[in-house]
Amino acid sequence: MPVETLDWTRIAADLDAHGCAATGPLLDAETCARLRALYPQEAPFRSRIVMARHGFGRGEYKYYAYPLPAPLEELRAALYARLAPLADGWNARMGLPVRYPAAHADFLARCRQAGQTRPTPLLLRYGEGDYNCLHQDVYGEHVFPLQVAILLSAPGRDFTGGEFVLTEQRPRMQSRAEVVPLAQGEGVIFAVRHRPVQGTRGAYRVALRHGVSRVRSGERYTTGLIFHDAA
Repeated sequence: MPVETLDWTRIAADLDAHGCAATGPLLDAETCARLRALYPQEAPFRSRIVMARHGFGRGEYKYYAYPLPAPLEELRAALYARLAPLADGWNARMGLPVRYPAAHADFLARCRQAGQTRPTPLLLRYGEGDYNCLHQDVYGEHVFPLQVAILLSAPGRDFTGGEFVLTEQRPRMQSRAEVVPLAQGEGVIFAVRHRPVQGTRGAYRVALRHGVSRVRSGERYTTGLIFHDAA
């Protein structure tokens, strides 16, 4: 589905209300299968991370090398163009001075000038019993405040469990959890680390973390689109 046809009014409202928003379909089943089939290969990737070795959870993931697979390169640029105005609005409400260029290529140039040159989009693989601990994907000085995860496997057929989880910590309050069910090829847009929440004295900043609950059976693949590169 072209990015322009997504319900951006609803997406923006969900992001403001909850810090996350399901996109609806982004990739068809054939493209999902092609991306899953890349995982055993070496050439498309720059590194492999086994989560248990670092205390990140269980499972593993690989960071893509540049150039990204064509569907992801195009999707990353198109999504960024729609999300940049939302990110500017969030920063304005939180009193942060950073604003984002309209084109993703220009934002990546900003990252490169700061020494952030390594691609951050990734392909994640979870088996039975695997999970991803709550975390934030920051990677350097320049951070785009929104990112996207796209489910490449079919829930109920390829795996069970493995729900996307987002937690939010508001000042002097207990954490709030949000679970986003996705179908194959659908994405979730969510805050990388902060979002604005309107209070009685204006907007204030809340911290968010995301992860994946335990996969109960089968195998679950996800691709993640992070818009800033890594130092």
